[in-house]
Amino acid sequence: MKLNSNIQNVEKEQIKFLKFPKNEVLNIKKDQVNRSIELRRALVLGNLEHQKVKIVFADENGFKRVETTIWGITDKSVILKQSTLIPLQRIVSVA
Repeated sequence: MKLNSNIQNVEKEQIKFLKFPKNEVLNIKKDQVNRSIELRRALVLGNLEHQKVKIVFADENGFKRVETTIWGITDKSVILKQSTLIPLQRIVSVA
């Protein structure tokens, strides 16, 4: 998936006010698998070393980027601080 250069930086506190469509942003299965691997790596980094990662995701208005620590992962969402959730199917990349 090619990202445009108009990625808006957001604070994690703003995420709970965003609206997320239900469709998957990554259409290729390999990209979805790689996303899962990167999310699990980021979870370990966050829990062991308190290291922040940059998550690029898409809400109903376009691409957003947040720099945060991942606290948990479920089958449907990534959990950030203060029980903030980002739906897995809306995450484009983790770095």
